[in-house]
Amino acid sequence: METIIFKVKGSDPEPYKVTVTKDGNIVNAFCTCPAGRNGQYCKHRFAIMAANQDAVVSDNGDQVVEVNSWIPGSNIEAALSEYAEAEHEKDKATKRLSLAKKNVAKAMREKI
Repeated sequence: METIIFKVKGSDPEPYKVTVTKDGNIVNAFCTCPAGRNGQYCKHRFAIMAANQDAVVSDNGDQVVEVNSWIPGSNIEAALSEYAEAEHEKDKATKRLSLAKKNVAKAMREKI
């Protein structure tokens, strides 16, 4: 089993710890932040999986690329793909909503 531990900046003054393990095609990620401890969505774990090292404060930020390479063929590949697709759809919907709001505002300003 392979294990990589990152310290990441969060809302707490003390960095959170993200632990990522790989055993065959099983990849797990745990975080010490409140959401991570409760098994909920945790932006720290998602950032690591996306190879985003911006919040990493430990000296191994370059290893996020290695963790990202563990995803293809893993137990979480399909779930992360579905998540990415949903995020894309949300972004498209947000843009459509913004345009619709502008159009309503413009229509409300038309002279009678």
